Amino acid sequence: MTTIDIFAADDNFEAKALGIFRFQAYENEIYSAYIKHLGVEVESVQSLEEIPFLPIEFFKTQRVVCDNLSIEKVFKSSGTGGNRSIHYIVDTSLYEASFILNFEREFGSLDEICILGLLPSYQDNPDSSLLYMMNELIERTHANGSQYLAAKDPKLLVKLKKANQSKLKTVLVGVSFALLDLVESQELDLSNLIVIETGGMKGRRKEITRDELHTTLKNKLKLKQVYSEYGMCELLSQAYSKGDGIFTSPPWMRVLTRPLEEPFSKMVEGSNGVVKIIDLANIYSCSFIETSDLGKVYSDGSFEILGRVDHAQLRGCNLMIQ
Repeated sequence: MTTIDIFAADDNFEAKALGIFRFQAYENEIYSAYIKHLGVEVESVQSLEEIPFLPIEFFKTQRVVCDNLSIEKVFKSSGTGGNRSIHYIVDTSLYEASFILNFEREFGSLDEICILGLLPSYQDNPDSSLLYMMNELIERTHANGSQYLAAKDPKLLVKLKKANQSKLKTVLVGVSFALLDLVESQELDLSNLIVIETGGMKGRRKEITRDELHTTLKNKLKLKQVYSEYGMCELLSQAYSKGDGIFTSPPWMRVLTRPLEEPFSKMVEGSNGVVKIIDLANIYSCSFIETSDLGKVYSDGSFEILGRVDHAQLRGCNLMIQ
């Protein structure tokens, strides 16, 4: 499978996905067992819609990785105890290629960007995939980027003020609660910066909707728009929104949905459903994941995240809408 160029900009997404599906169906013990449990014949699958998607909860209880491969890195989701997802990474260069290519695709060359990270809660999780991504992005820029542990860090405030007056493109990436801490510390004009929120209150603040968060940040930081990042421990690719809550994926990632109460039915375009993700960069774990998110996919492939699905009470359609 290493001969497949998953990041190439071509029209062979379905062919690549089907090839990776067959590889994982035979080489990933957990995924193979799941497919057999469903009664699906591997060679009969001829389209994306026919591919079985592994429920994301498997990453919390099983070793989801292709057999007999050495592990270079382990990523763990936030949280404590045994309720954390674990993603076993065979080749970290795939992850690095994925997030670097996509970041530059969205925001320009790293040679011409200063990146600032405000992810305090993630510093307590050294196995965070987001923290790994941010550290690598900052290290690969030629500007003086950095990570900060607190929104009220005087060095951060000075850096932000200078960055707003600079001609150098500056991107501030922050977890939601830390960005709210930032706007409460003092009045700031960040109108010349790109601000990306990664979601998550991490128990630090009352949950609010994305619209409420963006409205607050735009008003307090004098921003025309607030960007968003959509990613997770179980994926090696991310999607970005440029301020309207509509996310776009890189060419090697695709988002689908399925009806809430019909796990194996095809979704009607533009309807609300459970989000399913194809991430070709997950070539050595599982590229076909059904998430716990509720969303909507549009005709151009862009998508919107509407909330979370309560799987424990799925029959009752109980949703925890953000």
